[in-house]
This record gives sequence, C-alpha cells and structure tokens, in this order.
Amino acid sequence: MANKRTKYSAQFKLERALEAIKSDNATEIARKYNLGVNMICNWKKQLLSQGSSVFSNSPDNEKNQLKSKISRLEQMVGKKEIELSVLKNFSDFYESQNTT
Repeated sequence: MANKRTKYSAQFKLERALEAIKSDNATEIARKYNLGVNMICNWKKQLLSQGSSVFSNSPDNEKNQLKSKISRLEQMVGKKEIELSVLKNFSDFYESQNTT
C-alpha cells in the first residue's frame, strides 16, 4: 500500500500555526483538524523563525514546475505526431497494395 501524503496550502499551514501560537495547545489543534502534533509544532516553529514566507512556493519554483510540465506535454505531442505520421504512411501503403 502506497503512503499518500496530504499537501496543505500555505494559508492552511499559516492559520493552524497561528492557532497553535494563540492557544499554546498544539495537541488540541491537531485533534481538531485530524493532524499530527509534530506537524503543528513544526509549522509553528517555522512560522516563528521565518514568517509566512516559509509556507509559500517561490515564484521561481512555480515557474520551473510549469516549464517542466510544458516540456513533458511538448514531448507527448511530438510522439503523437510521429504515431499519426506512421499510421498515415501505413494506411497509404496498404491502400496502394489493395488497389493494384
């Protein structure tokens, strides 16, 4: 069985970390949202040490992810074009063999 990890938004992490700071009870917050206490404590520590920027993706990282996705999609389109070309050539060849 694969271990599925939930991805939480930067806003969600920020809000839970702030709740933990305000209430000073990470266990209560973890129970309320069905999260691990260590996760809440880590988010709280990160917020206190680095601010809200720690939870957001940098524009460069997001840009690189999009470029990578575009590259993969372009490769897929190229492969499909080759497949279509091969099928068309085969079809033309097959038709020319049956008409003579």
